[in-house]
Amino acid sequence: MPQNFEAMNRRAFNRWGMMLVNGAALSSCVSALGLRDKKSHSPATTVLSPALRKGDRVGLVAPASAFDKEGYEKAIAHLSSWGLRIKEGKHLHDKYGYLAGKDADRVSDLHEMYLDPEVKAIWCIRGGYGVTRILPLLDYGLISAHPKPVIGYSDITALIHAIHLNTGIVGFHGPIGKGPSDPYSREMLRQTLFTERAMPTISYHTLSNVEGDIYTPEVIAPGNAEGVLTGGNLTLLSALSGTPYHWDAKGKLVFIEDVGEKPYRVDRMLTTLLQSSHLSEAAGILLGIFRGCEKKPMDDSLTLKQVIKDRLGTLGIPVFYGFTFGHIDRMCTFPVGVKARWEMDKRILKLVEPATL
Repeated sequence: MPQNFEAMNRRAFNRWGMMLVNGAALSSCVSALGLRDKKSHSPATTVLSPALRKGDRVGLVAPASAFDKEGYEKAIAHLSSWGLRIKEGKHLHDKYGYLAGKDADRVSDLHEMYLDPEVKAIWCIRGGYGVTRILPLLDYGLISAHPKPVIGYSDITALIHAIHLNTGIVGFHGPIGKGPSDPYSREMLRQTLFTERAMPTISYHTLSNVEGDIYTPEVIAPGNAEGVLTGGNLTLLSALSGTPYHWDAKGKLVFIEDVGEKPYRVDRMLTTLLQSSHLSEAAGILLGIFRGCEKKPMDDSLTLKQVIKDRLGTLGIPVFYGFTFGHIDRMCTFPVGVKARWEMDKRILKLVEPATL
């Protein structure tokens, strides 16, 4: 009886030993592929892509909502104006209710762009809704093996973040396929995405001919900050909470924007991030223009800025409202996953690591 018991212990020990060895090997493989460290909700490595050049081919996809004829024509004109050649996803023009086609087909278009060696970047024609549906269907091993950046904003926040989290690839929170194409937006895009070893100074741009408190910049809490850039659309960042694509702000330089949300909803989503994503432990917070988020004159409500001051103003970290990004006609381009420094007095954001090769 004791001999059998000892043999059973040896077999159990060997099984656990093999599991530990295999687990270590799996961890090594994950690190080698640049996949994420699930415990820290951060990628193991940062993966840059070559700067775009005239003559490069880019993939044009619709991973979220469908678009209209005008949006398509503007996207073709905008990307062509950079001298880019365009490869359209096979399902680019599909429609399925409020989505740009079935989930599997939108995923297929993305995978095809990663597999095509001629495609140097993937440009999303618009945001809307639908990206969170396809995140579990993406082949992150395939994407990691063929790294290239995704460009877009709004609902594309989820795609940029999930890919960076699982592969380390730096994506770009910037104009969707159709633009905007004003001089400021183009210059910021050129400096950030079309420049080798890009380390631009992203400057604040005054919005002219725009009235209202919601467009007025304001220091919510003073100070400078430095950290890895992360963020995007508030609705999407909140929606990722509690999922395998959970967003974590701890120690990072966070940028946030939204559009068309009532102040109480902004309050709720910021509260979610404070409770789930270590937003209070961010290095600093840079807020864009929250267009359409002001309270109506007769509403019994806090104003947008009252909500922001209440939720973010006493965290003991720098917070600025009104930088030039969001659902507005002029926007800068942020590389997600590289380190930057925010200088409050100058209202400038300096990359301290390259965003491109």
